[in-house]
Formats: sequence, C-alpha cells, structure tokens
Amino acid sequence: MMRTLYVKIIAMTIAIMVVSTVIAFVVSNIYYQYYLKPENDQKVTEVAQNIVAVFEENKDDDVRGYLNAMAHLGYTIYLVDPSGNGETYGESLRSYELNGDHLEQVLAGDIYHGIANLPRKFFVTGFFNHELRNTVGVPIMIDGEMHALFVRPNTVQQFGEMRIFLALIVVFSLIFSFILVLMSTRLIVNPIQKLTEATRKIAAGNYHIKLNVHQHDEIGRLANDFSKMSNRLGLVEEKRQEFVSNVSHEIQSPLTSIQGFSQALREEDLSEDEKVRYLTIIEKESRRLSLLSKQLLTLSALDHDLDDDQKLSFHLLDQLNEVISSVEWQWQEKEIVIEMDISVRELYGDPQLLHQVWLNLLTNAIRYNKPGGMITIKTIAHKENIDIIFQDTGLGIAKDDIPQLFDRFYKVDKARTRTESSTGLGLSIVKKVIELHGGTIMVQSELGQGSMFTVTLPKQMN
Repeated sequence: MMRTLYVKIIAMTIAIMVVSTVIAFVVSNIYYQYYLKPENDQKVTEVAQNIVAVFEENKDDDVRGYLNAMAHLGYTIYLVDPSGNGETYGESLRSYELNGDHLEQVLAGDIYHGIANLPRKFFVTGFFNHELRNTVGVPIMIDGEMHALFVRPNTVQQFGEMRIFLALIVVFSLIFSFILVLMSTRLIVNPIQKLTEATRKIAAGNYHIKLNVHQHDEIGRLANDFSKMSNRLGLVEEKRQEFVSNVSHEIQSPLTSIQGFSQALREEDLSEDEKVRYLTIIEKESRRLSLLSKQLLTLSALDHDLDDDQKLSFHLLDQLNEVISSVEWQWQEKEIVIEMDISVRELYGDPQLLHQVWLNLLTNAIRYNKPGGMITIKTIAHKENIDIIFQDTGLGIAKDDIPQLFDRFYKVDKARTRTESSTGLGLSIVKKVIELHGGTIMVQSELGQGSMFTVTLPKQMN
C-alpha cells in the first residue's frame, strides 16, 4: 500500500521529534555523567568542608543546633559517631545503606565522594537518589573524637540544579530536530529537483530522460508519470519527424513525375499517343497531389473536438446509398456485388465526417477485392452501441500489418497502392473521425479470405 506524501511528512515529523528527544536525552545524560555530576559533587564537597570549617572555628557551638541551622539552608545532613550511630538533620534519607569501608574511610580522615562515584545509569537518577550513598562525606572533630559528616542537597535545591539539565535537553532537542528536518527535507526535495532538471531538458528538446526516483508516494508516482510522459513525447516527436518525411516524400513523388513529363512534352518530338499518355499521367499525379492535400487538411481539422452544432441525427441508409452510388463505376467495373442489411435507421453525429468514413471503407473494400467478389454492409444494434460492418471477399491483410493499418502513410502493398492513387491516409482519417464520435474500429482479416471492418458508435454521443 503506497504511503501518501501527507502521511509520510506526518510520520517523518513524529519520527524527528522522537529521535531528536532521544538523542538530546542521551547527550544530556552523557553531559550529566561526565560534567554535571562531578561538578555537583565538588559543590557539595565545598559546602560540607565549609560546614566543618565554621564549626571548628566556633568549638563552643552546640553541634546539634548548628547542624539543624545548616539543614534549614537546603541540605540533608547525617552525622555518624565513632561507634557507628547516626543522626539526621533536615529531610530524612530514603536509605541509610552505606558500605562499611566508606564509613571507615571518612572516620579515618578521608573524603567520601558518593555523588561523583554513584554507579552510572542511563537515566539521571543521581539527581534524585536521596540516599546515604549519594552524599559527600567529610571528617569532623567533635569533642575530641572523629565523626563522619555526610551532606547532600535536599529536593528543593535539586530541582534548582535540574533546571540546567532540562534546559540542556530542550537546547539539544532543538539542535537535533533542526538537523534532522534539514536532512529529511533534502530527501523530499531531491526528487523534485530531479524533476525540475528533467523539465528543463524536455524544454530543450531532449525527451530521452530516465529518472532514478524509487519512492512510493505522490512524488514517486509523479516521477513515474513524468517518465511515461517523456517517452510519449519522444514517440510523438519521432512520429512528427516521420510524418514530415512521409509528407515530403508523398508530395515530391507526384511533383517529380509532373515535372519530368512536362519537360518531356516541351522538349521532345512526341507522337499524339505519347502526348496523350504523358498528359494522362500528369493529370493522375495532379489528382493524387490534390487528394493528398485534401486529406492532410482533413487530418489537421480533425485535431479539434467536434462542435455541438456539427452533431445531429441523420438517416444512415440514405447516406450509405449515396456513398455506394458515388463509387458505382468502381465496383461495377470489377463486377462486385454489394449487399446491405441495415436494421439501424438513425445515427447521431457529424454526417459529413461519417460520410467520409463510409466512403473510405467502401473504396478500400472495392480496391482490394477480387473481380466478381462481394461486399456486405450491415448493422447490429446493441443496448448502448451500434455496429456498422464492412465485409469483403478480397485479398485480406497479413497479421503483421494489422497493428499498423491505421498509422498515417502506412501502406500494406506500397508498390500496388502507388498505382492506385493511394496516400496511406484514408484509414487514419477513418480512425480519427470514429474516435471523435466516441467510437472504435476493429479489423478481422486473413490473407486470401477477405477483411471485416467493424465500426462501433454510441447511440447517443455525450
């Protein structure tokens, strides 16, 4: 299932937010473990040493009153005597577990750095572990005996320290979000830039473009459709060049004949029969040139949609009878029999253009039929469509020729059609007219068995 660009952007935005937050949290934890925690330990150590220094300067002070006063400044204080008995000043600790070696270490005059040496964890629990092992311990002399004084900030002060950490998370989240947005935007924009560059190439006439875009969203489909469009434009350009070449060839051939025979009539001493033959050829080539010009104009006119005022209902049988009469000399000359079975009386469309369709189909059926052959014209009515069928008993068409039969200037038998004044545009005109009427044309044929052209038109055009 293809993801839409909308869903992709939402998913990418959420992913960026999550990834940025995780990265920022990890980086902030690293910052806490390697910088903030040792710094916090150093601060608490200085506070503990100051508490001891002040007390030792005022030896007459009541130790309990003094430590209570210090606790009110935002600290939890735990005092342990040489016997291991302890007393808490300020907020109680959640746990009083402590390795005996650490206690002995402080009583021996060393400093215990419990905050800095707290085992590292992924989460910054060190700020909130209100336990004895997460304190700083310093030796203090009371009444001539060495005691151990453990100090740590209370919860209120911890939150003050935590603001720095939270600020770091926000800052790092913004930085990483910005970087990831830039990277993800680049991924989205990159195929669009490729499409822009491809558009410039097409505008310059280069239609052979391959886009390496493998996305499955709207941009991927756009790139795929763009490639198809480029290929179609390339084919259209090839067809255009081929069309121009064919037109030039078809025009040049009769012009060359006319020019040659005209020069012969002017320069050579010819008999009357030769003059008549040359003039007949000139006349025939002139007619073929005129027919070519007319059909090219017809094709050009068919590039536009039909106007509503061109479409109307007309009597099909009358039109077919008119077409048959117009080429009577051709089918009578070959002694061809024409049979009609017309059950559909009315058609809706452009009578003039459809007249050209019937004329072209009937002319082809006569031209490629055998002497004494037969042509059958019949109609079949369906629920929404009408079939008009032209069937002959002629030479037939090879299977390899059928797919190209409606291409402009395509001729099944080029040598034969040259002598028959064919331009290769008749069936192209037929197909174009039928498509303008919303219909189709199908061909069934076998060599030596004749051909059947089936025109399908809607009963009523939209």
